[in-house]
Amino acid sequence: MSGPEHPDLAIRLNNLAQLYYTQGNYGKAEPLYQRALIIQEKTLGAEQPDMASTLKNLGRLYYTQRRYREAEPLCQRALAICEQVLGPEHPDVASCLNNLAELYKAQGRYTEAEPLYQQAIAIDEKIFGPEHPSVELATTLNNLGELYRAQGKYAEAEPFNRRALAIYEQALGPDHLQVAQSLNVLATLYHTQGIYAQAEPLYWRALAIRQHVLGSDHLQVATILNNLAELYHAQGEYNQAEQLYRRALTISEESADPDRSQVAASLSNLAELYRSQGKYDQAEPLYQRALAIFEQTLGPEHPDIVISLNNLATLYSAQGKYEQAEQFYRQALTINEESLGPNHPAVAQNLNNLATLYHAQGKYEQAERLFSRALTILERSYGPEHINVATTLENYATLLSKTRKETKAKTLLARAKAIRAKNA
Repeated sequence: MSGPEHPDLAIRLNNLAQLYYTQGNYGKAEPLYQRALIIQEKTLGAEQPDMASTLKNLGRLYYTQRRYREAEPLCQRALAICEQVLGPEHPDVASCLNNLAELYKAQGRYTEAEPLYQQAIAIDEKIFGPEHPSVELATTLNNLGELYRAQGKYAEAEPFNRRALAIYEQALGPDHLQVAQSLNVLATLYHTQGIYAQAEPLYWRALAIRQHVLGSDHLQVATILNNLAELYHAQGEYNQAEQLYRRALTISEESADPDRSQVAASLSNLAELYRSQGKYDQAEPLYQRALAIFEQTLGPEHPDIVISLNNLATLYSAQGKYEQAEQFYRQALTINEESLGPNHPAVAQNLNNLATLYHAQGKYEQAERLFSRALTILERSYGPEHINVATTLENYATLLSKTRKETKAKTLLARAKAIRAKNA
């Protein structure tokens, strides 16, 4: 017979919280996880696998909400429990390592994430064998590949993403939804590099799987349509891009369970298409509507609204509306500094955007300080010879030339040129 503090109740609370989590009802899930954790600490002690499971789940909830500081100690504690109770080479340990690595990756802590992914892969390979079609192994391989893509290490990313796809196909069959997701990941890798001919058929295959399994009006179909539209947009095929963006927007708006954030993303993408063609009057109301949706559903200080803020700022900057642009760039910078920390690569991009705006207005001293700080963050995050450092070096050098600091400007330009040559 169970009571208010029986371990079986904790399991039921955890399961109910999982249901709410999968529905996106995070407000209901969180207190159930927390209550389950309190019961387990009282009845089971601090070092039990069931408690590790609850810690993992609550940590994942916080990760999904980008509450990284709250998620980290939970993920670390879950890992410590699994290692102590199950041993250092158990599949649950690999899962905990992967979760912690994902958390570090999201914060731009790439050097901390990489060895955790590698350790998780080594555990899975030792347990299952390197050729075994382990879905868990494939997931970690894909995650490590995406870590390398985030750092611009495309040649290192590709074999991990390809291997993950092959494992998913072998383990689940060629038409499984997880295969579609892996195809999307690999397509995005090629897309990011401008290798459009290789990305396109992968996106189309992923789209076909999702349409077959989920139906043509599912939100996951809209995601691939958006990606394909971005691919055609990048190649200047504006009519085809617009058709796909509009179809994705229609699916998002008419879904039986509409994902308002996906509606906002589709609006932003369509607005970006118009902005890139100089159709500012058509772009602005779409950007504004997207921002309003994000603020309403997520709150005005949520990290996911930063893209909308940057988009509006870029639009206003292109029209010479510098005061409005500055307001949005500064808001984006503040949100990222508070949610990701002051030394995240995304913060460097915010600084670069704001510095470029000041440069355009002749506010050279303010721009120089921001370019310098952005460069420091990027060098610390990626290393001084990484391709992601080159653009800021070039922007900084252009500014220094305007202020007659030619010697330093030439040094920075030479560095940027060497970086681009190395990564050509």
